[in-house]
Amino acid sequence: MNHVPELHGDHLWLRELRATDLAPFERIHTHRVLTRYLGIDRMDARQAQDAFAQCLAQPYTHPRRRHTLAICAPGDDTMIGTMGLLVEDYGRNAMLTGLVLLPDASVRGHGHEAGRLLMAYGFGRLGLHRIWAGHRADHTRMHEVMLAAGLHPEATLRELFHTQGRWHDVTTYAARAPEWRRTATRTEQTILGGLPHLRQPASGR
Repeated sequence: MNHVPELHGDHLWLRELRATDLAPFERIHTHRVLTRYLGIDRMDARQAQDAFAQCLAQPYTHPRRRHTLAICAPGDDTMIGTMGLLVEDYGRNAMLTGLVLLPDASVRGHGHEAGRLLMAYGFGRLGLHRIWAGHRADHTRMHEVMLAAGLHPEATLRELFHTQGRWHDVTTYAARAPEWRRTATRTEQTILGGLPHLRQPASGR
């Protein structure tokens, strides 16, 4: 198995999805507002359940390309959001995907930290050189989130995806390992160094 260890930050932490996360996962992907800016259309319940099953299977793929993780608040393992990393088939590149927090999540305002934890894992354990991310060009609030994660503006990709009956432009950002490492916090440096002190997921949880 290719499980990601628990990644703990100051305001939130990330872990692998569990079977018990179906309800919040389904809530996110069937929600009209929460899916508004995603690169996929709002799902019905059956589609969300199928997508969830695919996410649960990710740690059993070789090589693992997709990492969809649950966001949790400190001291609580209840899933309150999701964040993903998609490793590309060429080079040493990956894309941050699917940052969503439930409306009542206590960690709102710290979503960039989820991105930074995954970037530290990508630049560290996965040996990536470049990580990029994007947001719909009309989702302007994400600009500050991208900058806080240590990503730098790059380009606008015209009509990259089609949802809600129309095409959308996407503004992209990226970070390269050498520069990003210099901005890493002490916690992120621990992850970059190979996760010697982070907790492995407990079996059967």
